This record gives sequence, C-alpha cells and structure tokens, in this order.
Amino acid sequence: MKQFRYISFAIIALGLFQSCDKEFLEPAPQTAISIDSYFADDEQIETAVLGIYDAMQGINSTSPNDNRGIQQEFYVTEMRSDNTRTKNQEGEAAQFESFTITPNNGIVSNYYSSTYNTIFRANLVLDNLANASDGASAIFEGEAKFARAYSYFNLVRLFGDVPLVDRVIGPLEKETSFVRVASETIYELIVSDLQTAIANLGSADYTKASKGAAQALLAKVYLTLGNYTAAQGLCEDLLGQYALETNFNDVFYNEGNGEIIFAIGFNAGLESDSQDFSAEFMNGVGRTVGVNYVTLDAATFLDANGGNRTLGSYRIDPFQPTQRQVVKYLPNGEDGGADGKTFASDATLSGNDWIVLRYADVLLMHVEAILAGGETTSDLAALNSFQEVRNRAGLTTAVSSISKQDLLNERRAELAFENQRFFDLVRFGVAQEVLSAHATATANTFSGTDLLLPIPQREINLSQGLMSQNPGY
Repeated sequence: MKQFRYISFAIIALGLFQSCDKEFLEPAPQTAISIDSYFADDEQIETAVLGIYDAMQGINSTSPNDNRGIQQEFYVTEMRSDNTRTKNQEGEAAQFESFTITPNNGIVSNYYSSTYNTIFRANLVLDNLANASDGASAIFEGEAKFARAYSYFNLVRLFGDVPLVDRVIGPLEKETSFVRVASETIYELIVSDLQTAIANLGSADYTKASKGAAQALLAKVYLTLGNYTAAQGLCEDLLGQYALETNFNDVFYNEGNGEIIFAIGFNAGLESDSQDFSAEFMNGVGRTVGVNYVTLDAATFLDANGGNRTLGSYRIDPFQPTQRQVVKYLPNGEDGGADGKTFASDATLSGNDWIVLRYADVLLMHVEAILAGGETTSDLAALNSFQEVRNRAGLTTAVSSISKQDLLNERRAELAFENQRFFDLVRFGVAQEVLSAHATATANTFSGTDLLLPIPQREINLSQGLMSQNPGY
C-alpha cells in the first residue's frame, strides 16, 4: 500500500505557509499557521517526511509550473541514450535524442526545480528534528537524508557542479541558491547523508527509505566515484536479503515483490496520486503522440541478448507496426486491447510504481565492483552474481569470465528503459564513443559537452550573474 499518498501536502509546498490571495479567503482568517510553530511534534514532522515522498512522486499535470518529479526523468536519461527516442521528432522532447537541448528547454527546467523541491522538503525535516522524540528523530533524519542524497546524486550526474543547499534558506540567500559548488563537495554530502541513512534506518515498506535502499544507492555512488572496495562490501551486505522474481514480467506488475528495494509509489485513478509516464510511452493515449519509443538499435540488441526479457521489455506498437513501445510500464499493467489504445481505466491516471532500485541491479553492481575498472574478471563471486541474473533470463549457459563489455551489455538487457543506460555509459567511460556512434547512425551530432545538461536559463536569469552555464550551451 502506498498509504502516504493520501495526505494533503499543501502546507509544505515550495511557497510554504505564504498567504493566499485574498479573494479566496472570505471571510478573512483570524489565525494562521507559521513554519516556526507547525513542526512541533512527531505527528506534524511526519507530514513533512511524507511531503518528501510526494515531491519525489511529482504532480500528474500538464502545467509547466507544477513539479513533475520522477515523471519526466526518462527524457533527461533514457532518451539521451541509444535506447529510446520520440516517435515524431517534434518539439522539446526531440531535443534529447538529437542532442540539441537548449537552456530554455522546459522539461530540463522542470526536472531541475522538481529535484530541488525534494531537497527543500528534506531540509525542512532536518531543520526541525529537535522537535521530534528520540525514537522518531533518527528515522526521520535517515529518510530525509536518503531523499536528499538521491536527489543530489541525480543532479550532479546530470548537471555537474550545482548549488549545495543543505538547510532551509531564505529568498535573499542568493549565494547559496545560485553559486555552483564543485561536484566533489556535492558527493561528500551524498556519501555522508547515505551513511547516516544506513546507520539510522532498518527495514521499511518498499516505497519508503530503508537501510537496504541506502546501501544499494551508496554502492552505486561508490562505483561512480571509483571506490570499488566499499561498493563491493555494500553489495555483499545485500546478497540474499532480496530475491529475483522468477518471472521477469512480474518485477513490474507484481508490485511490492521481493526484488524491489526502493520504488516511488503511485495509485491509479486519482489525479493527485497517479502518474502519466506510462501513457506517454504509448501512442495517442497520453498527452503526446509517443515518447520514449524504443530505438531500432535497442530492439536489435534485445532480440539478440535479452533472452526471455525481450518480450517483457518492448513490443511492436499494435497500432503502428513500424514503431516499438516500452512494455515494462504499460498503463496499469494492461495491454491496451487490440488497437493498443483501449484501456479499462484512464491511461493518463496510471498507478504503476517507478522502480528506482532492485536486486538484479545490485547483483550486477556486485560484478562491477569486483571488476574494479578492469577489463575482465573470473572471480567466482562475480560469476555467481552475473549468472544469477542471466539464469532468470533463460540464458543458462555458464560463463567462465566476464568482460567489461559483457557487463555493460547485461546491464542494458536487464535494465533497459529503467533510466539506467545513460548513467551506465558515463560510469563505464564509454559514453562519448557509444553516443557519438549512435548520433552518427541517426543523422545527429554528439559532442563531449552533451554529457551534461544545460543549467536552466531561468536559473541563470534569476541569479543575476551569480550562476554560470555549462560549456557548449
């Protein structure tokens, strides 16, 4: 159950506790809640913790001013790789696949502000921990720091140096809001936050931060930083704590299964609690005519390497046979009927959870940690983890060694369309090579500066000269 979704979070929106326009308040209120007096006990602070998850979830909305959270992440990750594209190469969405993103791209701007909204809400909790009971304070801190670390990990990988905001700040603190801080310093905060989360948290519902989620996320951070020994230890702590689903398709449609370490939860039917990315992956059932469509390169790769994962990863568009759709997140788990468009419930109000961390990823990270930046490994522990993932895919022929390319291929086959491919290419040091070749094959152009997104022009303008732009933009 995604029980924390049904609470009103108006009191912790970005314009927290600001007065409403007077025409909406008749008669005038005699009392008001202030930020200094509200978070006075565990129950009230917990509403702020729930607000963190709500910010990560985002708003199912067509308004460019609403924080969309995770619901647009596929644009800035998967569609900047060789895995997915738009159907018609139109509008802002097409900028991602053609590597022609501009600082005025509204999707980039929304993702940036949405992620900082999560950080704001995490800081709000952390700034009020003194009012929590001893028993609850540590858990609240762990959840808030997990969310803040997760948010900064995405920001620093996508934008490079970014402002470091580790407390609730006032509107005039522009030096904190807009001055970009070195990535190394951002990573120090990420590591520290996740270490605290590991120390403070235990098991929890899969849609909430837990010790296992913090360990898995920190392992990925350490792999990104090249700290392979620490990453290996964290992965080995998780071995056996979770289990692969027997049926690959069940990973995505048997919600809350034992493979899921952390997911962002949604519920179908309610605009305030649902998501629309599942519909956007379709053709004409969302608000677009098809985005995050599978490239020919990815389809060909999966046909050759996916095993039984292929049918659970993409399909031919039943309405337009020349197109290929992601099927890991079919709206509400339905197939859309014979025409690919008919759903029992509104596809734009889908309830599919978004999986952030799952056990198959940990097993492959374990192999990566043992490989430790090398070209091959025959380590038995690595072979066992690698083979466990392949066995589930029906690829049961035993392997005797694993190359760096073998591992990258396995991650692509296992985690296709889960917003991992772009980050994997960068972490493995092959993004320039792979994406340049992909751009050439699709009549586009890729350069090294395309590895980072532009800082949104809105932020540059608001900074009044304090904020610099990434090279190439």
